[in-house]
Amino acid sequence: MESGMVSVDRWTAGSQVYFLTHLHADHLSGLTSKWSRGPLYCSRITAKLFPIKFPGFDLSLLHIVEIGQWHSVSLLSPSSGSSTAVSFMAIDAHHCPGAVMYLFRGEFGCTLYTGDFRWESTSERAQTGRTMLLKAMKDVQLDMLYLDNTYCNPTYCFPSREVAARQVLSIISSHPNHDVVIAVDTLGKENLLLYISRVLKTKIWVWPERLQTMHLLGFHDIFTTKTSVTRIRAVPRYSFNIETLEGLNTMRPTIGIMPSGLPWAPKAFRGMEKLSLESPPLLLHNRWHTGVTTSSTSSKTNGGSLSSGRHDHYIYTVPYSDHSCFPELQKFVEFVKPINIKGIVSSSACNVDPLYHFGGICRIQQASKLLCQRLRIKRSEKVGVIDMKSSFGCTSTMQLGRKKRKRQISRAAIHVSRVRLLRRERQGVKIVDTDPD
Repeated sequence: MESGMVSVDRWTAGSQVYFLTHLHADHLSGLTSKWSRGPLYCSRITAKLFPIKFPGFDLSLLHIVEIGQWHSVSLLSPSSGSSTAVSFMAIDAHHCPGAVMYLFRGEFGCTLYTGDFRWESTSERAQTGRTMLLKAMKDVQLDMLYLDNTYCNPTYCFPSREVAARQVLSIISSHPNHDVVIAVDTLGKENLLLYISRVLKTKIWVWPERLQTMHLLGFHDIFTTKTSVTRIRAVPRYSFNIETLEGLNTMRPTIGIMPSGLPWAPKAFRGMEKLSLESPPLLLHNRWHTGVTTSSTSSKTNGGSLSSGRHDHYIYTVPYSDHSCFPELQKFVEFVKPINIKGIVSSSACNVDPLYHFGGICRIQQASKLLCQRLRIKRSEKVGVIDMKSSFGCTSTMQLGRKKRKRQISRAAIHVSRVRLLRRERQGVKIVDTDPD
């Protein structure tokens, strides 16, 4: 797709329409209540929550995208100036309330932008999404996949959220006389809190802004802002740290639970040679278990710090993540079989370029290998002809010619478009050779 037409989770000027996958802060940079650059498409739940995040926003700019339905918008091609239709569909990303991925189709081909997503193999919602995506891509090759590569590293192999939720419940149940503090974002992990509330038959404390969000999501009798009616509190991540828990423990016995996939890859935290963990271990042959961080543990989490050299036995970390882990990413790429793939996360030290791990699945890699084989064959044939001639007396002019031909072949290898090669082979839809922003 040409630049200057569509932007997803990017809010700089220059596009004709804008798409929002979900309401997490790292996808909102540049979007403000004074937005006026163009129509903004999002899911119905996101639109419902929008006024909380952006009070005073011109809601006439919001366009709701119903999940599983094709929508269409007419845009102008920046290169030709002619009108072109872009069809798009929102599919449940199973990340946080309102989170969706977008499938785009048009003269440019077919593109899928996942945003943040979690598709466990055991999830019925994810299976519904797979069926929806399979139907939408019927008889169409996916040209470009923009993938949530937050955990695109084989180190990350954690269990489903259902299993992790049971681990959280086990920790709470084993501390019947403790207050419990659970770190959550301003949006997300609602299912974990609902599970705890249902099984333990108790309400859960949340801060006032979070309670407003819960009410908009339809949860009216489960959450409260009264600390006297429950021992379980869901607190913002930024307030979750050792110092806070130490202060709480001077008043009442309190434990903290950090549900996240982030602290679970030893390779992501270099310089932690003295990492020690209480039994059972956090990571054993890529199988996850509940563990306790000890005083010698040192790690950084999003919004809170677990400092080394402090009394850290108050905090439990559990691999409950709203992002797909590495095996799930691999299965997803195998499912959609894109020609090319790009990661949407570049700032995290934990992820790897998806092409590094999944390039063999993408057809652009297959085309690249075929192209290289053809160039090697042509190169060897031309060099063979030169060598035959040189056997009858190789002059300096012939040597220069041979070097010149080699340089020409090398330049050809650089400039031949792999996407164009694929297009000729499969005679498919037109794809812009220049990668989109």
